[in-house]
Formats: sequence, structure tokens, C-alpha cells
Amino acid sequence: MANPLIAIVGRPNVGKSTFFNKIAGRKISITEDRPGVTRDRLYADSEWRGKAFSMVDTGGIEMRSEDVMWKEIKKQAEVAIDTAQVILFFVDGKEGLTTSDYDVADMLRRSKKPVVLVVNKIDEYSEEKIFEFYSLGLGEPYPVSAEHGTGLGDVLDEAVSWFEKVEITEDDSIKIAVVGKPNAGKSSLVNRLLGFERSIVTDIAGTTRDAIDTKFTYNDKNYTIIDTAGIRKKSKVEDDVEYYSVMRAFDAVRRADVCLLVVDSEDGLTEQDTKIIGYVHEAGKPSVIVMNKWDLIEKDTNTINKFEDKLKEDLKFMDYFKSIYVSAKTGQRTEKILSLVDEVYAHSLYRIPTGILNDVISDAVRANEPPSYNGRRLKVYYSSQVSVAPPTIALFVNSVDLLHFSYQRFLENTLRKSFDFSGTPIKILTREKSD
Repeated sequence: MANPLIAIVGRPNVGKSTFFNKIAGRKISITEDRPGVTRDRLYADSEWRGKAFSMVDTGGIEMRSEDVMWKEIKKQAEVAIDTAQVILFFVDGKEGLTTSDYDVADMLRRSKKPVVLVVNKIDEYSEEKIFEFYSLGLGEPYPVSAEHGTGLGDVLDEAVSWFEKVEITEDDSIKIAVVGKPNAGKSSLVNRLLGFERSIVTDIAGTTRDAIDTKFTYNDKNYTIIDTAGIRKKSKVEDDVEYYSVMRAFDAVRRADVCLLVVDSEDGLTEQDTKIIGYVHEAGKPSVIVMNKWDLIEKDTNTINKFEDKLKEDLKFMDYFKSIYVSAKTGQRTEKILSLVDEVYAHSLYRIPTGILNDVISDAVRANEPPSYNGRRLKVYYSSQVSVAPPTIALFVNSVDLLHFSYQRFLENTLRKSFDFSGTPIKILTREKSD
């Protein structure tokens, strides 16, 4: 089940991205002292008082502007509000209230979502500085300074308190997001898996305009399949409606348990396919690469092997991938897709017993000692699997700076040789522990 989502919204230049970066713990959003810098929604995972959540940062909302860019940003923010469980509404404590603030407040009231009113840029608290913000009619204002980090804990306390009050529907189905570039055959594949015509299928790219959830049962297992719009290159996104659809597709990945990455076999793996697959990898989602339109490929006895070799070359960053060669049009091998979904999902939920994990890591370190840097060598004291989906391993070491990427890669490969994590990413975290 996806983490609860907190949307950070407000007019331009009120400090939303500064707050986002502070809570995320790293600089993700561009923060400049001018409006309109953050145009795309950005996601990050975080935790507060033991409660995990995701955040989405949005561009500044200008409700009354007819400018194409501002209308586009507003539409993205609406997607974030629609999919969030809790909204943080940022206003500027130095500048005071503006007409735009009242406009955004009206929009948030219509959403019927819980709203936490955050008055930013309050370096020294006084009742006079925040009194006017009660006029927004959104309850108690929370004074903060995102830049200096003051007051943020109170905001997060209030935000996470809503998670238990907001109805988050329990769903035991495996959620499958079907993603890929336009016209790769995603909707045809969905229809084949569901066994009936549910999406409009034409040969015109971009027919599916939104992410649509459909529940179904197969072999006594419950699934939810999410058919999404094709994800184009940004330069190819020409209208607001399509931009809205693309952002919905990215949100579908966020809340999916497994992603089917549909590729047109005739085109082969394109740069855009690789970017989409990379996004799913970074999101930590197990996945299956579905090479579609296989009926259109001229074959010999070695064709699949040639395609597999090409995938391994192009996807070195995720050499754990699972693939299948199908034709949604004829039904060739499509009956095997759900068993692969079950397989990679199970791999993403696997927990390594702590004793066995420590034995494997210890043996790996003895067999291949970490290199030394400036006379210091990495020591791995012990390890523990801290979570699943994706499997996440914490290494307790003498210094996090001594774990080089290449050695981390070696440890990951060792884990993959010892345990079947095919089809799912693995995350390795380092935590310092003194001798």
C-alpha cells in the first residue's frame, strides 16, 4: 500500500520548495527568490514520529492568470490535491495575505481535504504577525521559518495526525501500473489481461487520457490494473490535458505494487523507454519489461536472445530486470504476465533472516576486503533488513563516507547471488556506529 501523500501548495514564492527540501533532507526542488521556478510536481519519501509518508511539491498557483504556463502549473497542483490525503497550504508571513491566497484557500475548501495552514518566513513569533491569517477560514495558522527550520515539527505533528482520521481504503489487491510511451500497446494489453474491451484502442497515440483503475480476480487472486496515458518526452507534451495525463501516470507508478513497462518491440528500447524504466527503478518498484508486438518481429531461433542481450546492455543500471515477449493483439504469452507479476511482487516482499544476512555480508567482506581511502578502511559491524517493497538493507559501519559506490554495488550483487531478488530493486543504507 502506498504511503499517505502530503501535497504542499500555495501561490509562488512562499517557500514551499524550501520546506520540501528541508523535510526530504536533500535539495530536490530548485529554490530561487523569484516566482514560477518549481513547475513540475516532485515527490519525496519521509518519516515523522514513526509514520512514513510521501510529499509532493508543486509549482506556485496563480488562479486568475490566463498565461499558458500558470494554467499548466495550476492543473498540476490540482492533480496533487486530488491524490493527496493531507494538504499543507503555505502563505508568506512577511508579505501578508494577497488575493491569490484567498483564491487558493477557496479551491482547497472545495477539495474537502484536511488543510494545514502554514505561515512561512516568521523568524520571530508574535500573535500580531499571524492574526490576519485566521481570515482565510482554514483554522489555526502554524508559524514557521522553513529556511531556519523553526516550527516545522508542529506542522508535521498536525499533518500526520490526520492520517488516522482520513479514510485510506484497505485494499488487498496487487496494484499493477501499466506504463510506457504512447502507442506501445498498453491499452490493448490491459484489455487482453482483463478479457474485455475496457479502454478505447486505436492506432492514434494518446487515446488513453487518464489513469484508470480496474479491479479483477484471476486464479483466486485480486488485482487492480492501472492503465495510464503514454509518457512522452517533455518537448512533445503540447497541451494541458496531456500534461495532466502524464502526471497522473507518474502518480500511478507511485501507488503501484508492480509496474508493467510496455515496450514496442518494433521500435526496440528507445531513449524515452529507458527514462521511463529509470523512473520506475528510482521509485523502488518491482517491474516486468513487456516487449509487445512480438508477432510483428521476424524471428529465427536466436531472436529472443539477441533482444535480451540488447536489454542487458541498455539497462546496466537495473540488470535485475525480468522480461517477457508478447503480442497483446494475438494473445501470445500474455497468460504468463500475471504469474511474473506475482513473482516479482513476492521478491519485493522477501525478508532475509538477520543471522543469514550477516553471514552473507561478513563472508563477502572477508572475500573482497573494502579498499582503503587516506589510510582508513570501511568496517561493516553488522547488517539488518529494515523494510520491504523494496527490500532495504541497513549496514552499520564505522564511516558512511568510506562506502564507495562500486563496493556497494559489489555487496548488492552478492545479495542477489545469495537470494532471488530478480525483478525488484534493492536499497542499501549506511548508518554509522562507533567501535
